[in-house]
Amino acid sequence: MSTERIARFRTLAEREPDNPLHRFALAQACLSAGDWAGAEAAYAECLRIKPDWMVAAIKRARCLIELQRWDEARASLDLGADLATQQGHDEPWGEIRELMAQLP
Repeated sequence: MSTERIARFRTLAEREPDNPLHRFALAQACLSAGDWAGAEAAYAECLRIKPDWMVAAIKRARCLIELQRWDEARASLDLGADLATQQGHDEPWGEIRELMAQLP
């Protein structure tokens, strides 16, 4: 089933490449399937399209940690933290701190 979901959302993302919601749905499907690299790439596209998407930055960081791409993960978490502050969000700080603690 997850392969079908990934294929469906990949088709939508290819059909409308600048629609961040299709990219986000693709990222979530990849994440659910344990495809960290696919999810990371889709979250990166979300951020290319919508650079102030805090959730995409944090979720991308989680993928980057799983891929052991530490410097990129740190940069993505820094972006997520900056966006959380700028946008007045308190909720993500627990997740941001949890992820920062996983960095070497």
